[in-house]
Amino acid sequence: MDLVKEFITYVAATIGALLPIVNPFSAVGLVVGITAHLSEDERNDQVRRACVYMFAILVTFLVAGGVIMNFFGISIPGLRIAGGLVVSYLGFRMLFPDVQALPSAAQAEAMTKQDLSFTPLAMPSLSGPGSIAVVIGISSTLRTSRGFEMVVDYVAVAVGIALTALISWLVLRASGRLNRLLGANGINAMSRVMGFLLICIGVQFVINGVLDIVRGAGDA
Repeated sequence: MDLVKEFITYVAATIGALLPIVNPFSAVGLVVGITAHLSEDERNDQVRRACVYMFAILVTFLVAGGVIMNFFGISIPGLRIAGGLVVSYLGFRMLFPDVQALPSAAQAEAMTKQDLSFTPLAMPSLSGPGSIAVVIGISSTLRTSRGFEMVVDYVAVAVGIALTALISWLVLRASGRLNRLLGANGINAMSRVMGFLLICIGVQFVINGVLDIVRGAGDA
């Protein structure tokens, strides 16, 4: 029973940490803009493939997160602080936007590309540096588990990533209807709310990293 409860907790925590960063609502305008030359079926196919790519990218970093940390000699507090700064920066950019979702040159290039699913939709729109940093951070916390429990925790996080990708697919699949329903102001307001949540998450990451350093210095 405790293992089931832990599984559900990790799934919910992964969705709660990733969804504000992935923020599929902020990508609605991007999808509508760069797929304007595609049919409805072609747009849906691009969105589906982008979400599959997003899942594959984040799961790769989940599995390889510990190896990456060991190879570069990155500590858990350092990763949390760095990830918190990145997430906070992205949150501030969403809360106080001053640039387009894509530079005009990149948007023009994207408009001429047949396959838009990997870039710019999957990366950097859905699985950018912020979400990758969060997944590596989650991976570092799973290293405290052992044996079968660790496998269950990794599966739980992977399920959380899959459900986040599913939510993103549902939102982006309805991008045309959402864009007409919410309008530019509604999409902008939703993005700002997500930005504020990102700042809160990022600040908490930094606080946790600093507390880890203080505890480590106290134990020494």
